[in-house]
Amino acid sequence: QVQLVESGGGLVQPGGSLRLSCAGTGSIFQLNAMGWYRQAPGKQRELVATIARGGSTNYTGSVQGRFTISRDNDKNTVYLQMNSLKPEDTAVYYCHGAVVQLKRDDSGFYYYSTDDYWGQGTQVTVSS
Repeated sequence: QVQLVESGGGLVQPGGSLRLSCAGTGSIFQLNAMGWYRQAPGKQRELVATIARGGSTNYTGSVQGRFTISRDNDKNTVYLQMNSLKPEDTAVYYCHGAVVQLKRDDSGFYYYSTDDYWGQGTQVTVSS
């Protein structure tokens, strides 16, 4: 059973910092592209940042220069360092990933399968 487990959310004052973690657990061969999304109350889920397995990154404009996404492939973990937090960063943050598993079909043939997984979400609240 594969899971993406997030941690690190909480309440922080404006200007403060938080570090989110997303750990892949279960029968994972490797994690490919990973990303962080967020959803504020009454709004649609939006992409925050992505990171390829090789380390190339992309950010949405509102977090550029304040947030840093990184990963540890040996630990199947991705991080989101959030600095200079603003009240408008308040949201539930979700980890998303392309998880590669080694599976076996009914004929006994082994193959690699890539599937999308979401974490359960972690609340980030920026307020004084």
